[in-house]
Amino acid sequence: MTTAAIVGCGDVAVVHAEALAALNIPIVGIADTDPAGRERAAHLLPGTPVFASHEELIARTSPTVVHVTTPHHQHADVVCDLLERGIHVLQEKPLAHTLADGERIAAAAAASDAQCGVCFQNRYNAPIQALKQALDAGELGAVNGAYGSVIWARTPDYYDDRPWRGRRSASGGGLLINQAIHTLDAMAWLLGEPDQVAGTIATLRYRDRIDVEDTASAWFRHPGGVTSTFAGSLTNETYRLVEIEVYGSEGTGVIRDGLELNTGSGTPRRVPERRVRTSGRTYWGMSHQLLIQDFHQSIGSPERFWLGPEEALVSLRMVMALYADADRGRPHQGETA
Repeated sequence: MTTAAIVGCGDVAVVHAEALAALNIPIVGIADTDPAGRERAAHLLPGTPVFASHEELIARTSPTVVHVTTPHHQHADVVCDLLERGIHVLQEKPLAHTLADGERIAAAAAASDAQCGVCFQNRYNAPIQALKQALDAGELGAVNGAYGSVIWARTPDYYDDRPWRGRRSASGGGLLINQAIHTLDAMAWLLGEPDQVAGTIATLRYRDRIDVEDTASAWFRHPGGVTSTFAGSLTNETYRLVEIEVYGSEGTGVIRDGLELNTGSGTPRRVPERRVRTSGRTYWGMSHQLLIQDFHQSIGSPERFWLGPEEALVSLRMVMALYADADRGRPHQGETA
């Protein structure tokens, strides 16, 4: 019987726990190095053994799959250790807080017989999948460009409750790596990994308490010379819907609480987003359970799970190239690799 464990009991752990319960996969243990995290774990899954380290969890429970939902800077050491032990891993985004650690995870996954997946669950959203299918089928004609935006809100409590979120040394960055990376991943999936980027970042609202950005703008050049623009901020007073627009010679695809597809075929086609009940935040997307189910079904397959470390490196390279470009403090087209 397949069993699961969770390492790291932050906010998103509840979504993994709910998805595993819906799939009837027993959770045999939870680990967190932070006493506050262990206290949250005891409330999240009463009666489930709670441990102070992933090593103790493995020794005492021997799970088939470990879900890693730790802070970003803890991903690489935990994931690499699990993979070296031959234990299947499903980890939260981003792949890591640095490109070097992301590459370390990718190398460990390539050397292991275990499956390794990364939670870019928005690729399972119905509108994004429908737009991907339309692009692959050529329904929009030649792609001329694209646009994406993430305009959200954050409060001081968000950073005070989990100080690592506001420290670049632990999180790897702010808006781009923590919130917008799902949208950047989707844009790269739809258009291909960019070979050039230019961008700016700024800390506008909470510069007195964090050293990561809360605002960013970016330009990308994708394969074939297609360009896209991204705008994001966490300084808004409320959450706007995430937007992705793709402009083609024969139509457009606009994602904004669903997909509206306008092609040469006439009547616009509407693809609504799925609605699911969850204790997690709605802006995390609707598709964690679909991804988690897909990953667990991949256990035992000779093929690698399709959303693994190599795929997750794409958005991490994009983010790190943007940071490098912004840190130089001048307009410049930065290479992603």
